[in-house]
Amino acid sequence: MTNNDILRRIRYAFDFDDSKMMALFALADLKVTREQVSAWLKKDDDPAFVECSEGELALFLDGLINDRRGKKEGPQPKPDLRLNNNIIFRKLRIALNLKDEGVLELLALGGFPITKPELSALFRKPDNRHFRVCKDQILRNFIKGVQLKYRPDKTPKRTAEKTAEKPAIESFSWSK
Repeated sequence: MTNNDILRRIRYAFDFDDSKMMALFALADLKVTREQVSAWLKKDDDPAFVECSEGELALFLDGLINDRRGKKEGPQPKPDLRLNNNIIFRKLRIALNLKDEGVLELLALGGFPITKPELSALFRKPDNRHFRVCKDQILRNFIKGVQLKYRPDKTPKRTAEKTAEKPAIESFSWSK
């Protein structure tokens, strides 16, 4: 998934408007215009599309954390210059103040149940021998679970029905 795709999915999951998006960036000390936000949210084939950088996405996620949990005392921590799915997943988990059980519930709601040891492997340090890379499929289904929980009235019935009927994915591999 691209940074823009993640930004679009989070916006939809929480039903943020342009003003809220700009406010979230501002909470992480980045001033953005409505035009910038609009350009980041456009489809990839649109001529007005602008790619969202990793630093901008990191600042958005930091702003989401500040909005949902409150801003830390003192100076704002420096944003991550290099993002990957594991870091994005961790930031979303922090923003939503979730423990393992909450994350597992959202993944199951999104149609991708995993076990607690598999989940803990995603949040380990990269040099740990049990570390596993968070693939797009996991992040996508987590955000889908967030959408189903925090915006259930806006989810089409057929999507909710497909999610309820969907069997566990057996062909998923944890290999690097």
